Amino acid sequence: MAAKDSRHIGPEHVAIIMDGNGRWATRRGLPRLRGHKVGATRVREIVRACPDQGVRYLTLFAFSTENWRRARTEVAGLMALFRSHLRSEADELTSSGVRVRFIGERSALNRRLQDLMSALEHRTRENDRLHLTIALNYGARDEIARAAARIAAAVARGEMAVGDVSAATIGRNLETADLPDPDLVIRTSGETRISNFLLWQSAYAEYEFTPVLWPDFSADHMADILLEFGGRERRFGAVLT
Repeated sequence: MAAKDSRHIGPEHVAIIMDGNGRWATRRGLPRLRGHKVGATRVREIVRACPDQGVRYLTLFAFSTENWRRARTEVAGLMALFRSHLRSEADELTSSGVRVRFIGERSALNRRLQDLMSALEHRTRENDRLHLTIALNYGARDEIARAAARIAAAVARGEMAVGDVSAATIGRNLETADLPDPDLVIRTSGETRISNFLLWQSAYAEYEFTPVLWPDFSADHMADILLEFGGRERRFGAVLT
């Protein structure tokens, strides 16, 4: 998607790397999964707040392709938590006008989880108040590689020439092809890396790294960040006068 030509405007699309659940729990002497459960309540709060804060698109990094390296018990607990919350939140998401979609490689996920994901996407497909994208078993390099493979296959079939391949071609073959690029990427917990999240789409995004752990990240924290974003100058490579 093309970058917006605007100096001072609230973000239409916010992407969040929800980090710090495990540390939040460990600091309190609790199992790491307890931190993930509390973090899930924050997802609900932020989703509810976004429309009133002027955010129309929200993308959340829920589980990366690298997260499979965690302890087997933690991964199993996370997958059970995903299934539980997709069931428990489905009615409210639908009634509150949230359209839900998922990005990431689904084939490695439990069949029951895949079915819940597909059912929620279908159920909310006509909603338009907030577009919620959940990155589950997602890695940006993997996404770009799969896009490149689709383009290569099209070239091999004679449907396009090598010279026709462009940045726009790649963008159209990403899972986010029908979404605007993120205006703002937030990472909680104080870490200052992007961890293979929306690498292509965030080329011109603004970043905010907050020390607040995700289970403590509230709608008020979000509002403060959005207010600060409104004072930034976004040049998109140009010199503004």
